Amino acid sequence: MNFFKKTILSLTLLAFSANLAYSQDVWVNDLRSLFLNNSTIIYEINIRTFGAQDSNKNGIIDFDDSEESGTFLNAISRLDELHDKGINVIHVMPITPVGKTKALGTAGSLYSALSFNYLNPQLESKNSALSIDDQARKFIDEAHKRNIRVIIDLPSCGSYDLYMQRPELFVKDKSSQPVVPADWTDVRLLNAGSETEVNKDVYNLYKEFVDMVINLGADGIRADVATNKPAKFWSDLIKYSRTKDNQFLWLAEASESWNEAVSPYAVFTPYNKLLEAGFDGYYGSYFNLKNAKTGKEFLEMIQTTDSNLKKYLERKAVIGSFTTHDEMSPVLINGKNYSEMIVWLSATLPVNSYFVDGFDSLDNYIYLWANKKAPKTFTDDDYYFVHRGKIDIFNFSRKPGGSDNEFLRSFILANKIKFQFMPLITNGKLVPLKASSPSVFAYAVSYQGKSILVMGNLNFRGKSDSTVYIPHFSEENNAIPIKIESIPVASRGGFKVSLNPGEIQVLLINDMEIK
Repeated sequence: MNFFKKTILSLTLLAFSANLAYSQDVWVNDLRSLFLNNSTIIYEINIRTFGAQDSNKNGIIDFDDSEESGTFLNAISRLDELHDKGINVIHVMPITPVGKTKALGTAGSLYSALSFNYLNPQLESKNSALSIDDQARKFIDEAHKRNIRVIIDLPSCGSYDLYMQRPELFVKDKSSQPVVPADWTDVRLLNAGSETEVNKDVYNLYKEFVDMVINLGADGIRADVATNKPAKFWSDLIKYSRTKDNQFLWLAEASESWNEAVSPYAVFTPYNKLLEAGFDGYYGSYFNLKNAKTGKEFLEMIQTTDSNLKKYLERKAVIGSFTTHDEMSPVLINGKNYSEMIVWLSATLPVNSYFVDGFDSLDNYIYLWANKKAPKTFTDDDYYFVHRGKIDIFNFSRKPGGSDNEFLRSFILANKIKFQFMPLITNGKLVPLKASSPSVFAYAVSYQGKSILVMGNLNFRGKSDSTVYIPHFSEENNAIPIKIESIPVASRGGFKVSLNPGEIQVLLINDMEIK
């Protein structure tokens, strides 16, 4: 047992030099190359809450009491913190101005865009002489100085206010009314056209957005609900962006699991057509892990995504979309162990790691004021609208964050391990392994005579005893534990494990390439 503890301690102290040095004075975008090699650890933030200063700790920003909401400038103070956690990419939720009519929440949803060619004044610091554009540019510059790239979110729909200003941009129903997609009552569906004819008005709207974020120094775009615009629309826009920056990343919010349009009046472009149009990556189906009952189900999910990525002549990649701002906090789904599992799956699978602000310290995003009437509002909604268990994108509220320092240390260690074994994980072959217990999954990633072995228990209520079968393995092979709770027992042909509820084990096999 002492050997295991010493080994884990040693691994904790290993440096991951690729993320320690600050960048050169002149920033050169390399995001697309990093992403396509699964070499990014992405952290999603809402600027409006990221640096929020809630001095009275009531969870709401009280401007009358001189509290400050999140801004581009006060977000800078947290960049060192992200760097120290191993983050090398920030996904910034929309920075476009938000609608105030037929709104949700007292500040308005970040995804209810009022315009696409100027910045949200809510994100401007009133304590600076810099223009809001210069404040945003400074935030991105400071991120770059810490070797952190920046992706900006591109909203999919327009606000009702934008519809009132420019109704020609929107899809109309049979009654000539603007279309409400899904149940998103605060937005209306933009008319991007079809595969044969792109709507130039909407295209130019998005082209202006691309110009804006590239001029600010951003390194890529995440396209919200990319499926509801035709492939040609995206192909033209992506080609345009690449004339300005060939390393500019395009990430589609799309998945193999999604096959329906957000409205009968909406276009639906599947993930594969989006990749063919030029997107570099998409979401895979990893968010379905929460529904998996057996290890076999989860392995099939991994294999499906891995197989789909190999169909393209140009390299494509996915994010480890186990948890996003549209997903409930993992702590509320299956407790701390589920979050622990997500961290180590993200570190060892051939994916780009992806986390939401507050995940790393186990925020459950439960707001005591949620959905109650507000004493003050900045929209026509006088309720604190939120989605239970999800990061707040509707109000001026506290910055995300929990208080579990033990989990935070595990989060940082997993990110270090990802960087340390990046060549193995990026270039290695993913090998699913058989387990005798239905609730246990196991896989290996092998390259140049070494293997990362991962074993996990999807039973979050009880222990699972299992044998994990590894052809040609023997107890004489050199297996080094990286992350364990219980002790795996090596034997000829694999490991015997007794996994705690939700436990995941990670081992390095130094002298064997598992095939």
